[in-house]
Amino acid sequence: MRKIVCVLCFFGLLLQISSAAAEQRYQPNWESIDSRPTPQWFTDAKFGVFICWGLYSVPAWTPKGKYAEWYQYWLREKSFEGKVYDFHVRTYGKDFEFKDFAPMFKAELWDPDEWADLIERAGARYIVLTTKHHSGYTLWPSREAEQTYGENYNPMKVGPRRDIVGDIAAAVRKKNIKVGLYYSLYEWYHPLWQSDKKRFVAEHLFPQFKDLVTRYHPDIIWSDGEWEMDWESWRSPELLAWMFNNAPNEKDLVINDRWGKGIRHKHGGFYTTEYGSGMDDDSHPWEENRGMGFSYGYNRAENLQDYRSARELILMLVDVVSRGGNLCLDIGPSADGRIPVIMQERLMQIGAWLGTNGEAIYGTRMWKAPCQWSTGSIPSMKRKEYMSTFNILEQTVAPPEGQAAKEILFTFKSGNLYAITPRWPGGKLTLKDISPDTDMKVVFLETGENLPWKMDGGDLVITTPEFDTNRIKSQYAYVFRLHGIQLPDK
Repeated sequence: MRKIVCVLCFFGLLLQISSAAAEQRYQPNWESIDSRPTPQWFTDAKFGVFICWGLYSVPAWTPKGKYAEWYQYWLREKSFEGKVYDFHVRTYGKDFEFKDFAPMFKAELWDPDEWADLIERAGARYIVLTTKHHSGYTLWPSREAEQTYGENYNPMKVGPRRDIVGDIAAAVRKKNIKVGLYYSLYEWYHPLWQSDKKRFVAEHLFPQFKDLVTRYHPDIIWSDGEWEMDWESWRSPELLAWMFNNAPNEKDLVINDRWGKGIRHKHGGFYTTEYGSGMDDDSHPWEENRGMGFSYGYNRAENLQDYRSARELILMLVDVVSRGGNLCLDIGPSADGRIPVIMQERLMQIGAWLGTNGEAIYGTRMWKAPCQWSTGSIPSMKRKEYMSTFNILEQTVAPPEGQAAKEILFTFKSGNLYAITPRWPGGKLTLKDISPDTDMKVVFLETGENLPWKMDGGDLVITTPEFDTNRIKSQYAYVFRLHGIQLPDK
């Protein structure tokens, strides 16, 4: 009997050791963290919706060309010649503090299921919700936020009286949409941040972050506000190793690259560009993120002319995907929980196009060249992490005189090459440097009709149908599928 007990104890110990080893699969260093492959669902998704919502949605104002979600900072620092401060005093009074917006942030018209339905119809495969921006206000009942700032920073007790993160996550998951949670590492005016950053990380950031992840099991953690300290001070690898070793959905979990000063495009599951033009290759997953106007948070100062047209947004999506990236497009709801009508319209316009042409977007990869240029001078592209020029109309349908345009954009999937034209090609579409098999088939994706083609020297010439508005409902870009081409050498 003693021998049996000893054997059982031995095997029990082995199981404990094996379990502990499995729990500690990732070590608190970048080599270990970066060894995780980015889950394929993210590189297949291509299109997401950013949602920027919080106390700043009550005033919803800042000078044009500025982020409205930075309202508290602009107010306290009296930025832009005091314009935000003057607006605030004039509208709410001199003694009205940012935290006093909490009772006004009621979300009384908010229906998370309606949001989820709209996002689904837009064709988005994931969301990124601002659970906590730099003010420290949280969209979930965070013990750390309430201890620091009081009950006004608990949405279960003041304002909406709901767990916003939990309600949104549940609604979009019913639509099989992945849940991304934006989380700011730093907080502008947290007492510990201003007095003892080491304690801020240990006593506020770590427990609050762990609470968020443990409660909601996000599919994406979208970190931000990292630029004030290096990753060693943030202890980022330690925090990420804990998350990956404990998350029940670890295999599907994705992180971005904002985990310490100077490490963007160096570490993380996907690299980010913000109001930029993205990157030029797919050697590492990446995402361009931006608002439909300029601000992420709703800004009442922005008018119709400040918003990108549906044509611009759809061509941006196609261009970003042709270069191997994802586009995460922001909406800024109002404080009562409504998505502004112009934002709804843009999402529906994108969704209508994807409903017809999504085959050429979802799950695709970069072709040997992302586009075919017309004759003319090819413009130089300055790719930066933040705020680089991205005038998609000048690059496609309205180039300056003498400048080349992207006349065809390419994506590739499952042996199919997709040629996407920003303009209707007229009677023929000419593709250069394409080698077809003799039995290649060309299909106009919207109508499903097979199109005749021939070789003219080194060019592939496709005869396109007459443009008939009764049959062709798509606008902004047109997709031709080529099946049976000779693949480029790797």
